[in-house]
Amino acid sequence: MTAAKRGPRRARLRRSGGRAPEEQDGMTPAEHGSSRLRLRQAEGRPAGGMTVGVSHGRASVRFSDLVRSEWTKFRSLRSMWWSLAVMVAFSVTITLLVGSDTGGEYHAMSAAEKRTWDPTGASLNSFFAGQLAISVLGILVVTSEYATGMIRTSLAAMPRRGRLLAAKTLVFAVIALVAGQVTAFATFLAGQAVIGHQKGVPTATLGDHGVLPAVLGTGLYLAAIGLLAVAVGTLMRATAGGLALQVGITLLVPAFGGLLPSWIRKAFAFWPSLGGPEVRNVHPDPAYPHAWMNLSGMTAGIAILLVAAFAVFRRREV
Repeated sequence: MTAAKRGPRRARLRRSGGRAPEEQDGMTPAEHGSSRLRLRQAEGRPAGGMTVGVSHGRASVRFSDLVRSEWTKFRSLRSMWWSLAVMVAFSVTITLLVGSDTGGEYHAMSAAEKRTWDPTGASLNSFFAGQLAISVLGILVVTSEYATGMIRTSLAAMPRRGRLLAAKTLVFAVIALVAGQVTAFATFLAGQAVIGHQKGVPTATLGDHGVLPAVLGTGLYLAAIGLLAVAVGTLMRATAGGLALQVGITLLVPAFGGLLPSWIRKAFAFWPSLGGPEVRNVHPDPAYPHAWMNLSGMTAGIAILLVAAFAVFRRREV
């Protein structure tokens, strides 16, 4: 190398602290070349720089694949199955305990009260226990991924957040619907069994007028509460915060509703634990005479909250 050619190189080395420009970041020229090659390959370009078409696996993920993935995640968590078992067992236990004293209450009623007494509603009054269990389950479906950091892996595999949450919601909706119906029928049958062992107390069968719709409606109510929990879990992202808000909506607001302004109490016809579950009664409460309309209104409100949860999930950083 001539002195004229060495001069500019030495000047560049002095300006860079005695290192070649390729080595300033701690990488050798060979490593720089390898890094550039990997970058071109990641961008779909060969080493020569020509751009070629590349199919991204994430873009070809079908919605059915997402549904199968969410189902796999659900069934792999033992806590989910325990929550479902607790939902049924807790509801049936409450029904048996309450129903064991039904005879004394019935015989203490007046003749008018006995004519309107509803054995179906008496069996399904344990819905509040089922809604607590399905609330825990619905919140965990979302917040468990935030707690473990799995949500980042899920979003890396499927960046289209709306599709990911839709698949998760669909899987849970089916599970909640089945679990709700199983719980409703189990509590009804258990309640009628314990009531039937008490002398002089009337019972109901699924073939009686209005009984089957009441049982089915209770199962639908529990499924809707589960979807409410999914929306709450998506908005809160934390299990403790989600449970606190869910309990406030389903239990605290109905308990202290009398202290709220009258314009707020108008919504109670469509509120969980108030007008929403009134469908469980063959003879509805006079305060909520349109049971199925109440349930429909509550479900519509939950759907609006789910839409809001989807919007937040798509825009918020993980």
